[in-house]
Amino acid sequence: MPGRVLMVQGTASSVGKSLVAAALCRLFRRRGLSVAPFKSQNMSNNAAAVPGGEIGRAQALQAAAAGIAPTVDMNPVLIKPEADARAQVVLLGRPYRRASAGDYYRDHEALWAAARAALDRLRSRYELVVAEGAGSPAEINLADRDIANMAVARYANAPVLLVADIDPGGMFAQVLGTLALLPSGDRARVAGVIVNKFRGDLSLLEPGLDQLRSLTGLPVLGVLPYLHDLGLAEEDGVALERGDPGATPDAGAAERNAAGRGGKIDIAVLRLPRISNFDDVDPLRLEAGVSLRFVAEPRELGLPDALILPGSKATLDDLEWLRERGFDDGIRWLARSGRSVVGICGGYQMLGLSIDDSAGIEGPPRRAGGLGLLKVETSFSAGKSTSPRRGRIAGGPGFFARAAGLPLEGYEIHAGLTAAVAAGIIAGAGVTAGGPTEAAIIRLDAEGELPARADGAAAFDGRVWGSYLHGIFDLPDFRRAWLASLGARAEGAGVSMAEARERALDRLADAAGAALDMDEIEKIAGFR
Repeated sequence: MPGRVLMVQGTASSVGKSLVAAALCRLFRRRGLSVAPFKSQNMSNNAAAVPGGEIGRAQALQAAAAGIAPTVDMNPVLIKPEADARAQVVLLGRPYRRASAGDYYRDHEALWAAARAALDRLRSRYELVVAEGAGSPAEINLADRDIANMAVARYANAPVLLVADIDPGGMFAQVLGTLALLPSGDRARVAGVIVNKFRGDLSLLEPGLDQLRSLTGLPVLGVLPYLHDLGLAEEDGVALERGDPGATPDAGAAERNAAGRGGKIDIAVLRLPRISNFDDVDPLRLEAGVSLRFVAEPRELGLPDALILPGSKATLDDLEWLRERGFDDGIRWLARSGRSVVGICGGYQMLGLSIDDSAGIEGPPRRAGGLGLLKVETSFSAGKSTSPRRGRIAGGPGFFARAAGLPLEGYEIHAGLTAAVAAGIIAGAGVTAGGPTEAAIIRLDAEGELPARADGAAAFDGRVWGSYLHGIFDLPDFRRAWLASLGARAEGAGVSMAEARERALDRLADAAGAALDMDEIEKIAGFR
């Protein structure tokens, strides 16, 4: 008998569906059920490498909540935006095609068939699948092409829990409007409402909830509190755009930096338009001596102790944006004035001498000069490196010599090949490397069919460096060694990101378990 499916849908994007689904995965696991997450279609540049390819980061987090290894079946269709009207479509973990919105919907039948098959495989292995919807089920202009919301619920004959975010206001209208726009058959699948992100006096909310129950005939299954500083990765970059605490562009950075930050190390992260896997910097928040902020304008930059250039889904476009904003000269100045400048994946590519996309992987064929801080050059080609990786620091200039042998773990998701070059000037690039570059600062271990290989490069006595390894700060030893090179003092025992994530998932589940009527939800799911 196939496993049951319980679906979590929302009144809009970013209402907290992903974390509610993660909480349910952990709570049902605690109740002794084998449970797996599923999201048929996800739009996000925050991806996780899993065996066989890549999936949305949220589904990898939900798998951790369920206590199982993530697989490509948990997010069979991943859309990674490259521009406002263009995206890369990843199917079952592998690049499928680059498409505009119109092109994407022409593949509706093939993608929907793949999503159904992935869900069937999960149901054959687990007692319960917690399926997450995308956006809202009431997008009436897309209803005939839906593969992410009610189409999944209908296919699996699944009850739906509707999540609404009360924090920005308008929650009652969101719920009533969503239900009003659903066809009667889909409306009947909605089994209850979950109110998310509430802060305040619950007694003041109760009269409204009573009216909501009366107007909809649905139970309110719980009111989840607003959990500050939860420390779990966001599904996409919306958190950066809306200025959530801990991920907000800091317009007053220059002034406060000049006055000091109470002894904390000031680390700025460039908020690129097509930023990807920005949770790479989350482990730095685990250290009490670090102040971490995102910047989108040169005036926000100030004089940080370190600047991180994160991953990008459109490296050349984001490099052009960086130059148009005037960041390029500021980044070079920071490097030459003794600050640390770090590039991860796309950011690593930007730090080099040149990026060659003659194959047109990211768009029209082109070539551009990089920032010239590392004597490496990058070439894009068809194919993609997508895999979990482990390794260690191989040595190198400056603090890398002292950090030699420290373990690393993370994953690769990139389409480029970056190699060291002998000459300091690349013809036509118009940039010059700022000093000797030592390549191969990292040694990645063999993983399955993947051979061991060298990664990364460093210059400016190790202060400027880059790597393809996402998650490079996850383990505490290397993270703290780098921070110590900036002048930070470690406080307490070092915590890995995996340990911190487990604690956060337990905190999330504890709060959800206290707020939700889990007996009723278990009954809705068909287990009572």
